[in-house]
Amino acid sequence: MNVELRGITKRFGSFTAVNNVNLQIRAGEVLGLLGENGAGKSTLMNVLCGLYAATEGQILIDGNPVSFAGPGEAIRAGIGMVHQHFMLIPVFTVAENVVLGVEPTGPLDHLDLVQARAQVREINDAYGLEVDPDALIETLPVGVQQRVEIIKVLFRSADLVIFDEPTAVLTPQEVVEFFAIVRSLRDSGKAIVFITHKLGEIREISDHIAVLRRGEIVGHADHPDAISEADLAELMVGRPVSFDVKRNPNPPGEPLLEVADLTVLNNNDDVAVDDISLMVRSGEIVGIAGVQGNGQSALVEALTGLTRVAGGTVSFKGKDITRASARERHRMGFAHIPEDRQRTGLIPAFSIAENMVLDSYYDDRFSTGPTMRWDVVNKAAAHAVVDFDVRTTSVFDAVSTLSGGNQQKVIVAREMFRDTEFLIASQPTRGLDVGSIEYIHSRIAQARDEGDGVLIVSSELDEILALSDRILVMFKGRIVAEFDGATADKATIGLAMAGRYEGAAA
Repeated sequence: MNVELRGITKRFGSFTAVNNVNLQIRAGEVLGLLGENGAGKSTLMNVLCGLYAATEGQILIDGNPVSFAGPGEAIRAGIGMVHQHFMLIPVFTVAENVVLGVEPTGPLDHLDLVQARAQVREINDAYGLEVDPDALIETLPVGVQQRVEIIKVLFRSADLVIFDEPTAVLTPQEVVEFFAIVRSLRDSGKAIVFITHKLGEIREISDHIAVLRRGEIVGHADHPDAISEADLAELMVGRPVSFDVKRNPNPPGEPLLEVADLTVLNNNDDVAVDDISLMVRSGEIVGIAGVQGNGQSALVEALTGLTRVAGGTVSFKGKDITRASARERHRMGFAHIPEDRQRTGLIPAFSIAENMVLDSYYDDRFSTGPTMRWDVVNKAAAHAVVDFDVRTTSVFDAVSTLSGGNQQKVIVAREMFRDTEFLIASQPTRGLDVGSIEYIHSRIAQARDEGDGVLIVSSELDEILALSDRILVMFKGRIVAEFDGATADKATIGLAMAGRYEGAAA
């Protein structure tokens, strides 16, 4: 299948999200699509997948104009998308998830699971996916769940496969395996669109690269070797981008946070954090690496006072704070960048100014008794917006109107636009473009250089390596390895993340 987007424009009222985009997606090739948050990548792909109707322009498949009244028509035309957030039912088997909505049936319209399993195995064999059709989704690692999403698309006879941030939750070893699958799809004649913020990966896997900025195509590379990562980044954001985070040459100070034998249970009373001990000093960044789902979220919630611990202690500056509330820790100088900005970091319908004081509205600066001092709140928010480079027309705008990168900057501004002593940053740059990543990394490093202790939890190994003075690896609720940030080896850390590092703790 060869697909051409010709003069595609998409407007929402007076806002133009995509403007006159011309793009060719060829059979047997991988098109890498780059762009900042808000550049129009998702809107463009939603037009291609039938979720949006183009305001202007047309889509051609093998030279023939087509139009889709909905995603079902796009799927029937052979266009499939593997989303960043998997759409699987955990308690169903692989085969049941794959055929959901297009179930093969036998006599009396009963579900024919024998046929479903056979079709899954056929796709497995054709592309080397190696997934057990009878395995429950909830028992599979993230990398295998992604393969199930690929099987779902192929089961529906997709000839064009769109991958949206496909490596966001994979270990380095899983990325290697995933790239082998993408190449297998390409070599079988599939057309591939690969959307990512990871410049090294897009140069490794793509045959052709296109860059979107502010809804327009601003650059192409007919071969990935013809353009550097620095040039790609500059095309994306419109200015040079630095990938280096300056390390503090000064040795760290006294211990700030000390965790001893910490155990935390999840909502099902299963052990999520299993007897962990760690320490973070002032003027030090400690990174926690690991595939998401290995206890990191429960650890962060325990350290920030959002959940009770089942055992062990947490101390701050020598004081036991194991039972201290989140507000008490906030007043001690804790700052917390949560892992999900929309679910736990912001209230999208609230204004930027209102979100800036979500965790400090009760402070004497912003309220007198039950009365908010909105003039002070608005003034402080305006200063924070300028200092933290939040791109907005007004602090009275709803946070929901901002791009993902600017929403994240609102959280960073709220947490760091005050005197702090300890920062916990969980997935601080997830889904952000290189410009926003560069900025947030610089503010985190600045906090470290000003003497704060910093604990970063990230599934992005490049981020952990760029920022951390020491690196801890979590696997199945335990810390299984520790590395010096200055000498850490990416491949070795990746093995520890997968539980295959020979030097891991017992």
